[in-house]
Amino acid sequence: MEISVGEVARRSGVKVSALHFYEQKGLISSWRNTGNQRRYHRSVLRRVAVIKAAQQVGLSLEEIKQALDELPQHGAPNKAQWESMASHWHQQLDLKIQKLKALQNDLGGCIGCGCLSLESCALRNPDDVLGKEHAGSNLSQDEKG
Repeated sequence: MEISVGEVARRSGVKVSALHFYEQKGLISSWRNTGNQRRYHRSVLRRVAVIKAAQQVGLSLEEIKQALDELPQHGAPNKAQWESMASHWHQQLDLKIQKLKALQNDLGGCIGCGCLSLESCALRNPDDVLGKEHAGSNLSQDEKG
């Protein structure tokens, strides 16, 4: 069964522009009918739901794409595929949580220092790179985040 982009947007709660973006990134796919209108397989609704759920837990579009690339182009994950994706994502999220906890623990060493070139500043100046190159913090516009 094929559905229009407007119907996908309405049923998934995602804007048409987001669907076009997902398609551009290779997360979903469509085809054109004889009237040159986008059409999607109905399984795209499940794929969009997977994308939104994965984004809500903090996964990047690239991480989501890697998982979806394992599925048929016009197919939603079955139970076994979903469990496999969830297991892999669980491991990725555990690593992210560990990194965030380490950053959280290191944050106290930077509050109030002002220079961000101390050897202990792992947030903006890991390994005191700026301290070796300059006296005090000296981030260029390209390095500022």
